[in-house]
Formats: sequence, C-alpha cells, structure tokens
Amino acid sequence: MTSKKQSKAYELRRHEEFQRKIAAAKVEQQRKRKIAAYAAGALVLAVIAVIVVVMLTSEDNSASAGATSTSPEPTSTDSGIEVDTEGWANSLTPPGPELAEGRVWTVDIDTNQGPITVELDGVNAPQAVASFVSLAQDGFFDSTDCHRITTEGIYVLQCGDPTGTGTGGPGYRYGPLENTPDDDLYPAGTLAMARVGNDPASMGSQFFIVYDDSVIPSDAAGGYTVFGEVTQGLAIVEDVAQAGTITGDSDGRPAQSVIINEVSVS
Repeated sequence: MTSKKQSKAYELRRHEEFQRKIAAAKVEQQRKRKIAAYAAGALVLAVIAVIVVVMLTSEDNSASAGATSTSPEPTSTDSGIEVDTEGWANSLTPPGPELAEGRVWTVDIDTNQGPITVELDGVNAPQAVASFVSLAQDGFFDSTDCHRITTEGIYVLQCGDPTGTGTGGPGYRYGPLENTPDDDLYPAGTLAMARVGNDPASMGSQFFIVYDDSVIPSDAAGGYTVFGEVTQGLAIVEDVAQAGTITGDSDGRPAQSVIINEVSVS
C-alpha cells in the first residue's frame, strides 16, 4: 500500500510540475506576443512619420519648382536630394556632342502606362541627344516619375527628374540652345529639353513631351531645344492629360502617375 501511495504521490507531483511548466510557457508566450505587438506598433508609427516627412518635403519642393510657370522649366539646379546613380549622373561636365554620332536614334521608353517610342535628332541637336543617350545608357531615367502635366496654355508632360520634384538632374548643366523653332510653335509629338528661365546653359536631364500643338513663348535666352519626336505612344500622354492633375489645377503633378520603368536606346 505504501508503495502504491508513493507511486500516486509521485505521479501527482509530476502532473503538477507539468501543469506549472505549461502555465509558465503560456505566460512567456503572451509576453513575447506583447513585445512583438509593441514592436510592430512602433514600426508602423515610424513608417507613418517617414511618410509624412516625405510628403511634406515633396510638397515644399514642388512649391518651389515653378508649378504655375507657363514654360517647362526646372527652377533649381540642386534638389538637395541624393540620388543613387553612377556614370554621367555624377559628372560635372556633359557628354560631348560627338557622342550623338550625327544620326537618328530610336528610343523605347517603357512606362507603367505603356510604351512610348521616340526618335532623337542627333544631327540638329547633337548636344542634347548625346546627353540623353548617355544618361539613358547609364539607366539614369529608370524608375523615375514624370512629375508635371500642363493642360492649359501649353500642353506638355515633363519627365526626367530622378527626384520627382522638378528640381533634380545630373551633376552637370549644359548649353547652348539647339534647334529651337523660330515661330515658338511646338507641334504635338515634339520632344524638347526643359531649362531654367532666361538661362540657355541650364539644361540637364528634364525633358518634356508636347501632346497637343503648343505655342511656348521664347524668353531672353530664346526657345527650347527640340531634340526629337514621338513616333508611337502619344495617346498615352493624351490620356494622362485627360485625367488632369492631382489638385485639379491646370499645372501640377499628374493624377494618373507616369513612371518610366526603363529607357532603351538603339
């Protein structure tokens, strides 16, 4: 009997010890879940804070980028934003015009809205074409946002800024102007370089596609360098223009975003 009582007591102690271990494990599990929940909450708050800062910064930059200007121009040569690019992006001098090879280049611009094909005039705008081709071959335009659409007065989609603010570009600026129209008329399909007002040597990477015939008045520097034309895909830009801007104004960031995935040159 004593042996049976001892055995039962032993089994009871084992059972109680097992239950204590289970209870302790549950407490530890709950503690870990609470820690994970707190960490996740902190992460969410941190992400929200970053998003708010980025939005405010973007708004500040856009406000200083001449969004209500009647001409396609970046208003700053230094965005203050670091861009992870290599090659010509960090050069202080532009590619030489001889790199345009005095020929016509075919360029495929793959966007999230569809493909746009353009032909670049390396004969009449060798400096602009040399710059565009060199940057494109370096992948400078890949994963960039077309930051501006205008729907009144002039009709253009402006792209080529790696920061998406309207103030960015490569390390260099160049001039003089090339192949500017004498009558200030830029027909639908025109591909031209944006620049700072009254400064003929302020071109970098920002360019604009004219989606409807536009008269863009010359300033003290002259007109705008025409370096190519759209041969396919202009309807994509027209659709973006139809959607307007995110604010409903006639000049601003497109409501229907246009992201350049990749630019291929041949």
